[in-house]
Amino acid sequence: MSIAAGLVGLPNVGKSTLFNALTKSSVPAENYPFCTIDPHKAITTVNDNRMPRLQKLFNSQRLIPATTQFVDIAGLVKGAAEGEGLGNQFLSHIREVNLILHVLRCFEDENITHTTNTIDPIADFETIVTELGLKDLESLEKRLQKIDQLLKASKSNPAQEKLLHQERQLSETIKNAINQSNWQDVRDLTASATCELIPLLCAKNYLIIANIAEHEIADDGYKQNPHYQSLVNKFGIERVIPICARAEYELSQLSDEESAEFMAMMGLKKSGLQTIIEKTYENLGLITFFTCGPQEIHAWPIKKGISVRQASGEIHSDLERGFICSEIYNCEDLFKTNSINALRDQGKIRTEGQNYIVQDGDIILVKFNV
Repeated sequence: MSIAAGLVGLPNVGKSTLFNALTKSSVPAENYPFCTIDPHKAITTVNDNRMPRLQKLFNSQRLIPATTQFVDIAGLVKGAAEGEGLGNQFLSHIREVNLILHVLRCFEDENITHTTNTIDPIADFETIVTELGLKDLESLEKRLQKIDQLLKASKSNPAQEKLLHQERQLSETIKNAINQSNWQDVRDLTASATCELIPLLCAKNYLIIANIAEHEIADDGYKQNPHYQSLVNKFGIERVIPICARAEYELSQLSDEESAEFMAMMGLKKSGLQTIIEKTYENLGLITFFTCGPQEIHAWPIKKGISVRQASGEIHSDLERGFICSEIYNCEDLFKTNSINALRDQGKIRTEGQNYIVQDGDIILVKFNV
């Protein structure tokens, strides 16, 4: 399953440092623009407190957690849509991700340069989204020219002609919204579209990562940061994740015991990285189902709303190809009884056909024949 979130931002906002922390990998993070020329991809595990409970019940030997993919995309600058700073290459990388994580600088540090010499995360966000919008305008113009050609050739097909007119009208409306920098209107229009549209960069779902200073970590000190406050006022508290990339990177290099001690000393109840991973997983539209047995508890990430037959293909293509039926129960029901036999007596273990829609926390046993 190729579903990914992309870290996007201006140069020197802490993207690569955050990426290193997320993945415990080693991407260059020098203090100059464009040190990350190619996108870096990495897989990060998703913590799930249900797994140890399942391991205890099944007496399993190992745990295999769900994962999500992150991409570190090189810093954008104003003019990227026209190719500034290798902009076209970077924008094409953004096109490939499903969720944009806007890393915005909210800390002052005279030793780390800023492209505009002014710390203004909202202006930085507008710079990035404007470049995405300019690229989308270019794509929309090309599509509108193609629609006009198709309309000339579709006079004998009223149904196709109607759809093309709908697409043309909606594309023009979206163009106007982009020209006026009404980004929420663009997302709303795209989400509610009743006809097919070309994929738009500025319509992608997104989260805001507010990169704060180390001294603002302890005891929620970041709440007094005016840059963080401005982001919450504009985007809402659910969309904004406060984090100190430098501190999180240092935490990622420690053992579990050392990390817990450091967090306690700093007054941190939860790792900012874990919040990013959890919110990314949720905003990618992912849920988790499990396969359980004495050998392993395996958590499988899937898109919400897919059928059990499609989900079985994540385990192995043969299961989807030869799918017969599935035996399903939910882990929450199991936790209430701590007994599979009790679940059977209660009728909570069901046999479902190929069209059953998998729910988060389902435990699945697939029966197949190839």
